[in-house]
Amino acid sequence: MKKPYTLAFANQKGGVGKTTSCINIASCAAERGLRVLLFDADPQGNTTSGVGITKKAVSGTAYDVLIDGADPADCIVKTAFPNLSLVPSNLDLAGAEIELFDVPRRERRLAAFLEKCADLCDLIMIDCPPSLSLLTVNALTAADGVLIPMQCEYFALEGLIQLMLSIRRVKDLYNPSLAVLGILITMYNGRLTLTSEVLGEIKKHYGDKVLKTPIPRSVRLTEAPGFGQPINYYDKYSKAADAYRDAAKEILERIGIVV
Repeated sequence: MKKPYTLAFANQKGGVGKTTSCINIASCAAERGLRVLLFDADPQGNTTSGVGITKKAVSGTAYDVLIDGADPADCIVKTAFPNLSLVPSNLDLAGAEIELFDVPRRERRLAAFLEKCADLCDLIMIDCPPSLSLLTVNALTAADGVLIPMQCEYFALEGLIQLMLSIRRVKDLYNPSLAVLGILITMYNGRLTLTSEVLGEIKKHYGDKVLKTPIPRSVRLTEAPGFGQPINYYDKYSKAADAYRDAAKEILERIGIVV
C-alpha cells in the first residue's frame, strides 16, 4: 500500500494564515474525495476548533500521541465533513516538550504514530505551532514536504529565510527526503504597492516554489473558524473558497495526486 503523503504547514511567525490554510486546503482536498487526516500539533488547538471539534470534549489528543504513543483508534476523531478526520490538540500539548526532553528518539514520536495511520488515509496534513520548537521538529521529521503560508510583508520575508535554514537543518539531521513543496501567499491584496514589492522579492529568491494561487483577504474567511467550518462549507461560493480550491488543486498536482 502506498504511504500517504504528509504535508507540514509551517511558519514560525504567527498570524500569517497557517492554521486557516491547513484547515481549508485539507477540507478542499477531502472535497475531492481524498481521505485526509489533519494532525493538530499546536497547543492552541485552533485547527481542532476550526473544524468544529470541542477541545474540552476530546479524550485522545496529540499529547497522548507524543507522550504515551497512543494508537490511531484512541485519538483520531471524525469531523462533520466528509473524508476529513482529525487528531485534536489542546493546552495539554504545551507541556509535551519538557516531558519529551529525556525520551529517546523524541524527534520521531510523531513519525512513528503516522506510520500506524498508513491505511487510514490518503493524505496527512500537520498544523505546526508558530515556533521552531520540538513540536515543529517532530512535524518536519515526519513530513514528506513543507508548505509555508506567508503574508507579503518584509518581516515575513525575514522570517522565511530563518525558516528555510531550520528546514535544511532538520533535513540534514533527521529527514533527508524533506522538501519545501511550496510557498502559499495569504491575505493577498494586489492593490498595495508593498504587496507587489514583497511578492517580487519572494519570487526572485524562491521562483517556482511560490504557488500561482494567492489567498485573498476575506471577512468570510475570518468568520468561518468561529462557526467551526472550513470556508468551502461556510461560504462555498466565496472568492476565498475558490482560491483555496485552486490552491489545493495546485498542491495535489505538485504532490503527484490526480483526482
